[in-house]
Amino acid sequence: MTDRVRVLLQDALTLSEDERLDLAEQLLTSLPVDTEWMNEIERRARRALVDPSGGEAWDVVERRLAARRPAGFATGAAGAGRSR
Repeated sequence: MTDRVRVLLQDALTLSEDERLDLAEQLLTSLPVDTEWMNEIERRARRALVDPSGGEAWDVVERRLAARRPAGFATGAAGAGRSR
């Protein structure tokens, strides 16, 4: 991380949660779109709409991911499921 980015991050962390969400949204939408990833997201969304009972429960997925996480990696789902 460059010094410029570090200073910007420190400033951004002083913003309110709503302001940080707005900033994050603006930054993310400024990036180029990966069409392969967007196609995959759309495919998964269509599949979920067709069969809402399909897939796995979050607690099952979370345990599987936690088992694969490197030691010392931050845990918890801060902001998971958050909506505005």
